[in-house]
Amino acid sequence: MYGAILEKGEDYYTCLYKIFSGINMVQKNYNWLITDIVSYPKTKEYEDLFSKEYCWISGEELTKILEKEDFQWIWGVLSGFDKNIDIEEVLKYSLPYADGYEGFWENPLSLQHPLASIEIVAWDSSLTLIISKDRKIINEFRLNLPLSENLETYNES
Repeated sequence: MYGAILEKGEDYYTCLYKIFSGINMVQKNYNWLITDIVSYPKTKEYEDLFSKEYCWISGEELTKILEKEDFQWIWGVLSGFDKNIDIEEVLKYSLPYADGYEGFWENPLSLQHPLASIEIVAWDSSLTLIISKDRKIINEFRLNLPLSENLETYNES
């Protein structure tokens, strides 16, 4: 498992379009369970979508939304799943959460949802965490957002 934390050098840490750009738009390859959401989009449709207990959305659709309105996320866990995993299977497990979850700060790194391949976490609008089974995604993130840090190293300090 690989991870990174971004908490330096940005005006806003949890505007997701920049995060997606940082991972070279691989979010399109997943379906996303979005939970523990606190965000304030201006568009009523998006406000309604993201005000529920959870949202299940394709990476393509999420990208289209953020291309139209890249609003800030205060809290939220975006868990990415291979497209062959359906929502019924995903909902057999507890919903991931950000506020109060201690596991982000412990090594070895792990994903909250056992079926997820990647998690992106908006943490109190002050930082972004990304954890992935795929080292390449984290390497791209670190390369494209050079003030980000290795999450395992961060957790050791």
